Amino acid sequence: MIESIDFNAFSENHPGNHVIGTAPAQIQRVSIDSRKIQNGSGTLFVALRGTRHSGWHFATDAYRQQVRNFLLPVEAQSEELKTELLGANLLFCPDPLQALQALAQTNRQAFKGRVVGITGSNGKTIVKEWLAQVLSENYRVFKNPKSYNSQIGVPLSALGIESGHQIALLEAGISQPGEMKRLASIIQPTLGIFTSIGTAHDENFQNLDQKIDEKCRLFAGCRLIIYRQDVEKISAYLEQHFPPNQRVGWSEKIGADYTLTVKPNGKKGSRILLLGRDLSTYTFTTAFRDPASLENIRHVIVAGLVLGMSPPSLQKGLDLLRTVDMRLTAKQGKNQCRILDDSYNNDLAGLDIALEFMRQQGKPAGKKVLILSEMLQVGVESAVYEEIARRVSRQGIDLFVGVGKTFDSYRKLFPVDSKFYSDTDNLIQHLSDLNLQGDLVLVKGARAFEFERVVRLLEAHVHDTVLEINLNSLRHNFNHYRSKLPAGTKIMVMVKAFAYGSGSAEIAHHLHQIGADYLSVAYPDEGVYLRERGVELPIMVMNSAARHLDLLLRYRLEPVVYDLQTLRELAATTPGDLSIHLELDTGMRRLGLEENDLESVAALLQDHPKIRITGLFSHLAAADEAIHEAFSRQQLALFDRLSQFLMQKVTGRPLRHVLNSAGIIRFPEYALDMVRLGIGLFGVEINGMEQEKLQPAITLKTVVSQVRKLKKGETIGYGRKGRMYADGEIATLAIGYADGYDRRFGNGKAYVQIKGKKAWTIGTVCMDMCMVDVTGLDVREGDTVILFGKNPSLQQLAAWSKTIPYELLTGIGRRVKRLYVLD
Repeated sequence: MIESIDFNAFSENHPGNHVIGTAPAQIQRVSIDSRKIQNGSGTLFVALRGTRHSGWHFATDAYRQQVRNFLLPVEAQSEELKTELLGANLLFCPDPLQALQALAQTNRQAFKGRVVGITGSNGKTIVKEWLAQVLSENYRVFKNPKSYNSQIGVPLSALGIESGHQIALLEAGISQPGEMKRLASIIQPTLGIFTSIGTAHDENFQNLDQKIDEKCRLFAGCRLIIYRQDVEKISAYLEQHFPPNQRVGWSEKIGADYTLTVKPNGKKGSRILLLGRDLSTYTFTTAFRDPASLENIRHVIVAGLVLGMSPPSLQKGLDLLRTVDMRLTAKQGKNQCRILDDSYNNDLAGLDIALEFMRQQGKPAGKKVLILSEMLQVGVESAVYEEIARRVSRQGIDLFVGVGKTFDSYRKLFPVDSKFYSDTDNLIQHLSDLNLQGDLVLVKGARAFEFERVVRLLEAHVHDTVLEINLNSLRHNFNHYRSKLPAGTKIMVMVKAFAYGSGSAEIAHHLHQIGADYLSVAYPDEGVYLRERGVELPIMVMNSAARHLDLLLRYRLEPVVYDLQTLRELAATTPGDLSIHLELDTGMRRLGLEENDLESVAALLQDHPKIRITGLFSHLAAADEAIHEAFSRQQLALFDRLSQFLMQKVTGRPLRHVLNSAGIIRFPEYALDMVRLGIGLFGVEINGMEQEKLQPAITLKTVVSQVRKLKKGETIGYGRKGRMYADGEIATLAIGYADGYDRRFGNGKAYVQIKGKKAWTIGTVCMDMCMVDVTGLDVREGDTVILFGKNPSLQQLAAWSKTIPYELLTGIGRRVKRLYVLD
């Protein structure tokens, strides 16, 4: 954490900078978002350039929150801004991102502890999180929160390293050549870990060798580099470019620095047998059995040993990793509560992320409750608890619950009605005293507190089948489509049909945070539902009538008008100003005003100024099919002509929007004022043209209810449709067609994924369950099952059942629990 910044000295070292104000800056934190400022007087606000809005447009918002230190782009210089930020330290620089990275580099160089730099295609975040948990048994550890491993995330993380930490863990993720050089100059690791190499971002590199070369730039100054020797490409590169005394290889085969072989440990999980180069041996145990987790754990074991941990201390840390979801998830709770589960770890950076996620959920019907464990191995204790108290106050927490003996010394920092418990058992005994009803409850604790037990008690007892919505993937997909649009083009997101089955209110709040401009629903009651849950974005309603006028006005909903009669009725009955969107029929032949209606529409609007046209739009009938491109272009040309006619007749400037997800990809030149993003948000590129650039945002999961052995010739399920053609095993899954797993998937027409392996359906899909053949897969009751996600994909399932992804998504039953994940 930078304690002071000499702006003048910093400016002298970076040509092109210009400083206003000379007061020494006492910086406790850096912020790039005016909405997330915790302590304004101790914050440096860095105004980064954005694709839609530049950060300096929000400098005055930060100033109103007592921020007095600003890092701004040179184009922000103006007398008006200097006046608005009177008395503040202003550093104007050519590239605020480079300046932020330079500050982070300065802070890293001041750190005297050890720094571990982690990179790879897969597993780097998990290795970092697990290694932090294990090292915390012996050391005060800093780690970058979640997957903050980008050109912005790494410097923000590095600025959080304090002198009290002993080890810092920083992961570095890249997607383009040239990116690692900047990250390496910030991280400057003493120990490097190369987790794996895969296909992510392959399209941006010439080949795998170039990608490995780019990632290995992180290790230029490392004393030691940990890697799996069995991965030939990684091993060959490191052996060619780094001397033996710099490499620490592990393998399942004898001859590496560490030999780590895996053996089954019955129902308890796995045993990992360690043989060191000095012939020392040790046996570790873990509850994990899947190959990916076992590989990540072996990276952790080797890193722990290299950093000086004893095997018994390592085992103590490994015991705490059992079946914990590291991600921040939103779950349905008892008594109409919503539970935000972040029960894996606890530090200030992670608390900031969790509190921001809490804010994004909107205002609850009841209280905002924070259940927080004490923070272990975090440096200067008093300063940490003062920071926690400040966050509790700023975030408007209605009830604070502190768990752990350390809180006794700092009770006076927290509101008088706060509750404190010595340990998790004590909290559980008095959980009913919290009187949780309709509340939004954030549960955040260090792993040692086992807060997953608290979450289980608070969580509603619902179906084992879950629809998991990854909010990071949603953001990625949203930004991909936004990158296709000209600056200034707005984005309307379709959240009709329960946001394609994913949960409209939760998705809507997240969309507001990531920059959506508009929402669209099918019917007024969907809009009312969103407004009652605190959604403030403008909302267009596709299907409504004059009889809904009261709801439309009361809840600030903007109806679509697609016929003259409805327009006349609204004009005659509206008591106040009403914003509408006019739908024009350009060839869909479903709904919409036709060309011969437009003179009457224009006259009616001129006579009734209370009706304001906010939008003009049309639907493309076949934008996702190249065979119909000529027809689509006819539609686009007709829409342009009809909308131009109306715009000359009405006052104001309506937003014109005609492109859907498919149209954004095929016809970006027709983006106009706004586009409508639907299925693409969830990672389905319906054209098939840019699918590899999107991330699957929705995963349907269930569990194995039972595994049973069957003999050759035995039959399975209704109608005896399934038959065993050899001795084997089947697993019964806790999902059926009532949950949205279509009957057409039965009898070997689809597969699921269990432990990374395919298991094909056998027998007919039932209402509440289905069966799959798991012969030879070592499947057990309680194992997680992927119905769709990355593999199999939603598109694959749709093809197998001869339908479309939309139908499958919207068919997911309401009894299926929705989990919102921020990883």
